[in-house]
Formats: sequence, structure tokens, C-alpha cells
Amino acid sequence: MKKNIAITASTFGKHSRLPIELLEKKGYSIKMNPYGRTMKKEELLDLCKDCRGIVAGTENYDEGVLKELTETKVISRCGTGTDSVDIKAAGKLGISVRNTPDAPTDAVAELTVALILDCLRQVSRTDRLIRKGVWEKPMGRLLKDKTVGIIGLGRIGKKVAMLVKAFGCRVIAYDISNVGCDAGIEQVEMDRLLNEQDILTIHVPKSGAGYLIDKTAVSIMKKGSILINAARGGLVDEKALFDALSSGHISFAGLDVFENEPYKGPLLGLDNVVMTSHIGSYAVEARIGMELQSVNNLLEILE
Repeated sequence: MKKNIAITASTFGKHSRLPIELLEKKGYSIKMNPYGRTMKKEELLDLCKDCRGIVAGTENYDEGVLKELTETKVISRCGTGTDSVDIKAAGKLGISVRNTPDAPTDAVAELTVALILDCLRQVSRTDRLIRKGVWEKPMGRLLKDKTVGIIGLGRIGKKVAMLVKAFGCRVIAYDISNVGCDAGIEQVEMDRLLNEQDILTIHVPKSGAGYLIDKTAVSIMKKGSILINAARGGLVDEKALFDALSSGHISFAGLDVFENEPYKGPLLGLDNVVMTSHIGSYAVEARIGMELQSVNNLLEILE
């Protein structure tokens, strides 16, 4: 029986070879993503067609793709979400799906706070002005005493709440599963959260075809508020966000994820957006932890 493993996560092994060595010691042949980016359907199928296991990035595993992966027994996501995998179809086809929910928590939460602070104090904007020869001093705002609205009280959402509370913030939250709140977090309905927050940050997976933050939700948001998305592209209607940022209804946005990546849309032309290239989990310590956990998850099934 072939012992091929595909690793589709584009930067896997960059900071430590230990996860790869774990597979090699078990006698597996490893096929790496050669593109340095999220793979397209045809590329994915070509790489993974004879692989028993896949250490997956954010590429899409819909039912059509899964049916083509006739040798695959496990898809081990190197990341917290499994929304890129059709879990129901995988189950019918006998493919186990695992993820790494713990390792990226601190990295994504800290990036979220970094984006919040950048938006409040206009760090990136001021840096750009200086590089253009413009010595201005934009007036920022404090994080202290702001109301931070968190959508999603999973591991990352709760970690963000802990971090911003240390700055003296009031924290309100909405979670569809109505999970219990930690001390100092008030759980509210979505409309109230949108209306009362000064800073909105999203920490949920993508589910369904619609936007979580659509034109209607944007209109309910408090005027002058800040929107942060370090969760998933496609949760925020980027056209509605562009309009709200242009009009000043939303004062600033910090975005690590986009509906289509690499992002090349109209938000690039706005000065009140801070953008990063889907780097939420890209802290060395977190990345190595995710990679080790994803390999161990895969071996747990195959071995």
C-alpha cells in the first residue's frame, strides 16, 4: 500500500522540520505544495490523488473534490477551522477530518489586538505618511473604556476578551450557541451588540453563502466604530464595508482575511483600512505547534 502524504499548507515546515521528520520516521513519502499559495482545484487533485492523508491548508474540499480523493483516509487541517471541508460528505466517504483548535489561539488573539491598536492610534497610516515625506500627527483614540463587541466566544474570542479587559474595556459578546460567558463578559443579542460596540471583532467560522456582516448589519453599527476581521474571508460584505468606510460611518477597519485572496479590490484605495495577508496564525511558536498537532492528528488516524 502506498504511504504518500500530501502537505498542502503553503508554508509548512518553514520554521521547523520536526513535523516532517515525524512522518518520515513512520515511512511516509511526502508531497509538498509547490506553489507557495492556496492551491486551485486541479492542482489539489493532482497533488493528492494517491495520498492516504492530507495535511491541509485553507483550500476547498467540497463533495466533488472529496469524491476524487479515493485513497484518502484523513484530512488534518493545519488550523482551527474546518469550514473549508464538507464534513458531511467526508463522513459518507469514510474520510476523517481533524483540526488544530488550540495552537493558533494566542497568535490570532494577539494579532486582533494589534489591529485594534493600529486602527485606534493610526500607526500604519502615520508610517505611510512619513515615508511620503509628510510629517503629520493624526489624533488617535485610547482602547481604555471602549466597548468591544465580540462575535463568537470560542477559544480565540475568549482570549481576545481577556486581553482587551486588561486595557480596561467593557466586553459584550454574541454567540449563536449561547455558550456561557466568563466573568466580565456580557452576552447580548446581535443587534444590541452592533449598536453598542465601539470596536467589533469577529471570531467565527464561515458557514452558508450569506454574509454575517452585511449591508443591514453595517447600518446598525454605531457611527465611528471600528471593524476587525481576523477570522474568515466572506464573513463581511466588502462592498458594504467599503461604502461605510468611505462615508465615515465606520471609522477604521483591520482586516487579515478577504473573500478572495490575494486581495486586489477597492479597499486598497482607502487610507482608513489596515490590511494583513492572512497572517493570524503566523507566529513562529504557534505555527510550529499547529504543524506538530496536525501531523499527530493525522498519524493518530493512519497508525
